[in-house]
Amino acid sequence: MASSLISSSLHIDFDSVFGIDDAGLVQMFESFIATGFKNFLGCPTIFYEAALIEFFENGLVRDGMVVSTIGGTMVEISEEIFAAAFELPMERLTDLSEVPKDVVFDARSLFSETKEQVGLSCLKREMKIEYRLLSDILAKTIYVKAGYFDAVTRKRFLLMTAITFDVEVNWSRLLFDVLKDMVTPGSRQAKGYAIQICVLLKNVQGLELVESKAFPTPRILTEKTVHRYVVINEKVGAEEVVYAPKVKKAPRAKEESKKRPADVVATEPVAKKKRATKKKSGLENVPVAQEAVPIQIIEPIPAAPAEDFIVEESREATSAAPLMKKYLLKSNQLLRLLLRLVYKNQPLSMWMNRWQRQQLTRKQLLNMLK
Repeated sequence: MASSLISSSLHIDFDSVFGIDDAGLVQMFESFIATGFKNFLGCPTIFYEAALIEFFENGLVRDGMVVSTIGGTMVEISEEIFAAAFELPMERLTDLSEVPKDVVFDARSLFSETKEQVGLSCLKREMKIEYRLLSDILAKTIYVKAGYFDAVTRKRFLLMTAITFDVEVNWSRLLFDVLKDMVTPGSRQAKGYAIQICVLLKNVQGLELVESKAFPTPRILTEKTVHRYVVINEKVGAEEVVYAPKVKKAPRAKEESKKRPADVVATEPVAKKKRATKKKSGLENVPVAQEAVPIQIIEPIPAAPAEDFIVEESREATSAAPLMKKYLLKSNQLLRLLLRLVYKNQPLSMWMNRWQRQQLTRKQLLNMLK
């Protein structure tokens, strides 16, 4: 958890940054000193990991004070103790929306990278490099937000305006409210102020702090790290401003339509495809004897579905004609099957008795006779 407390914070080495050969950046860092942020942003870079973890685990807000326990020792931090430790002003504006409008108007022109004014909510790349860095310091160290912020919110823009134009603001109240949100259970405020809290804990009587750690060097703004920040951000800004010429794509050749044109009249008749049919093996070529029993012509009977049809029980038939009339005269195919049975000298009554006894369907009978 302690590593997350310092992962987004930035510390300023004021002695080093004043050696930067850039008047705009130097003036931006001087504005921190003028508004009273030097001791808060430039405090000793030592933190105590175990104490910080316990501080936030047991922390809460009681009677307007931040209260916690570390190793059984009670820790109480009031706004007055907080302001005195970092020499923060405790008077004047407590609401950033009260920043004078004429000052905000001037800031919109001063912060802009071009001649056009930027909006109160704008993109960071629209501002000069020193004010991009100012926005990052406020987002990561004052408001303790992680990640890269391309957009500048209205609240942060007003805070930048107040620092740049030396507007008298109650900085103690603003920062202490953020600290109270950090220890409030269920708050969405990210936890931070690691080295600042350790400065306060060192002044608590009876509290023993052990295993101190140094603040990570990459998180400290020096002449070297600021120069690296400028190089990276100016390169990113240049890539966003310069637009590469669009590559013209070669026109695609239209593919010939496979559809038949409507205005073309067909000169040749289109041959219709004949439906392939399977011939029943051997049935059409069965020779019929001349001595066949004459077949009576009867009226057609409405056919029932072939699959679901079940033969009803009836008395035995003794001649071919009554059997055909009652059971088999449903199609020409069944008629041919009957003739095939008759002229193979097989007793028809044997097949009919079996058909009636087993309740066979026509399809089952056909399979038996193949």
